[in-house]
Amino acid sequence: MSDSEPIPAGKANAEPSSGVEAGAALTPESASPPPASAALPAPAAEIAAGYAFTGPALDLGALVWDGQCLPDAQIRIPLGMLNRHGLVAGATGTGKTKTLQLVAEQLAAQGVPVFLADIKGDISGVSAPGQPNARVTQRASEVGQEWRATGFPCEFYALGGIGPGIPLRATITGFGPVLLAKCLQLNQTQEQSLGLIFHYADQKGLELVDLKDLRAVVAFLTSDEGKQELKTIGGLSTATAGVILRSLTAFEQQGMSDFFGEPEFDSSELLRTAPDGRGLVSVLELPAVQDKPHLFSTFLMWLLADLFQDLPEVGDVEKPKLVFFFDEAHLLFNGASKAFLEAITQTVRLIRSKGVGVFFVTQTPKDVPSDVLAQLGNRVQHALRAFTPDDQKALKSTVKTFPNSAYDLEELLTSLGTGEAVVTVLSENGAPTPVAATRLRAPESLMGPVEAGALDKAVKESALYARYADAVDRESAYEKLTAREAETRAREDAEAAEAAEKKEQTAHRADRAKPKEETSVVDQVVGSGVFKSLARSVGTQLGREISRSLFGTRRR
Repeated sequence: MSDSEPIPAGKANAEPSSGVEAGAALTPESASPPPASAALPAPAAEIAAGYAFTGPALDLGALVWDGQCLPDAQIRIPLGMLNRHGLVAGATGTGKTKTLQLVAEQLAAQGVPVFLADIKGDISGVSAPGQPNARVTQRASEVGQEWRATGFPCEFYALGGIGPGIPLRATITGFGPVLLAKCLQLNQTQEQSLGLIFHYADQKGLELVDLKDLRAVVAFLTSDEGKQELKTIGGLSTATAGVILRSLTAFEQQGMSDFFGEPEFDSSELLRTAPDGRGLVSVLELPAVQDKPHLFSTFLMWLLADLFQDLPEVGDVEKPKLVFFFDEAHLLFNGASKAFLEAITQTVRLIRSKGVGVFFVTQTPKDVPSDVLAQLGNRVQHALRAFTPDDQKALKSTVKTFPNSAYDLEELLTSLGTGEAVVTVLSENGAPTPVAATRLRAPESLMGPVEAGALDKAVKESALYARYADAVDRESAYEKLTAREAETRAREDAEAAEAAEKKEQTAHRADRAKPKEETSVVDQVVGSGVFKSLARSVGTQLGREISRSLFGTRRR
């Protein structure tokens, strides 16, 4: 079916929607929504009833049914269900980023802090009011939105200070062996050995703050002294230690050393609200490290795990304490070890009761492991492409993850326009809502990045900048082991010097104790005064004779 062909009743609109991104085309049908007073068709009315919540909720957009957008049928997410996690998926260019911006704005407006990872550098505009234009006005009219240009309170962060933002660092100890093994791309055996290294350092009070601390501990444990200390808790093979050291070296050569150190970021900073009561939007700027996916995806997981460790249990709440958007989620799971996947699954499952919602953002649901996907109660699925057999397979798999629907989802998911999505969420009683094709609202903040100067000013004026801007290098494992090695070397040098001195003293005493030999008769005669006098007399006489012979003075 082509984009221009009509869709039978009971199907979603197959025409490309206008979208709200630059360059999106508007169709005549989308520009003329039905009047607000028009009665909803029976199937549409049933779907709309599933989203008629009594409590506070986020407004996503308006229902699309049988080729028309119905502004009277609003599609929403209950605010209290945002900690049941969610998935935002769709092919590149279908509007996922704008969906994140739309949801983040409404959460902040209702006093809920938000964390966003800005991988491409185009989310910083959430801090500035949007710019009205014909597309925005038309989209607002289509979906029954009262659009107002609004900026929201933001903090901007950068990993290790690389790029614009408040430097965000973690210590090696805080990061832990499982997450670090993912960064270093170690196998299971090497990951277990790294765990042993962390265990030893913890036992011996060797703080692992940065990469040089870890390298120093690994080097020590492969020395003769270190091998002896490891015997009681297990060994570390030279080959495995070599792999870890080479991985650390490669890691540093890519500029990663700046991400580990102190002051370590306090993840509770993400839970703050602005003085006006709105939730603070924390934006992690990642364009400078977007070519290092293992690092930033794992760092995001560290933030989430750190929150999990620190937050108290609160159970179900009227609104979440924080909603965490995990962009490019497929990068987190690629090549992940079993231990890593188990850690993610456990964190996602249990952090709900601590009032934190997690939304994974990726291209297809199959990018997320099934154990994690099963924890995601809210779904916003943008268009999928089906150009190859693998795409077709992914499409069929995605359709199976939705509840039964009045739509032909295979057809619908390939015909959605930019700024449209298929939505199903958890209702206020925890049951899934009917599947709804939705034309999404336009964000009220700037849809694009703010100017570099404005971003830099916002960073420098933040109260957190002075706290985290400058790195601190205190005494830790590297310094302690270096001092220990220096003491050992000095002790060995002193012991060697003492041994040499003792040897010299022994030799001297032996020389003094050696008996003197008796003088021979010849030596006695030669050394006597008579022999010396005779020798002088003979010498003198012989000299005279020689002189007379040479100079002709010899008497004849």
